[in-house]
Amino acid sequence: MKKSDKMIGAGIALAAIAAAATYFLTGKRGKENKEKIAAWTLKMKGEVLENMKKLKELNKENYLALVDEVAIRYERAERVGAAEMKHLTDELKGAWAHISKQLK
Repeated sequence: MKKSDKMIGAGIALAAIAAAATYFLTGKRGKENKEKIAAWTLKMKGEVLENMKKLKELNKENYLALVDEVAIRYERAERVGAAEMKHLTDELKGAWAHISKQLK
């Protein structure tokens, strides 16, 4: 793979990560989310974003697996209710539609 192809791929991945961050905080419910979000939810979303950078290939399967992995860890560590965790996990998984548009 040429260096220019790697740079283009990195740029696309960075755009997708930025799109995910924007969606999480300024999406349709961004204002509402900011008011209701507890500190742990921001940390969890941040961890998902950080780990997205480490994925070798950013695709739906890898992204959904990443969200599940982070959710399991936070559910154990943060004493989060099952309903609240399900809501956040569904929101993060639903963000794939927005992220995938940025990859194209």
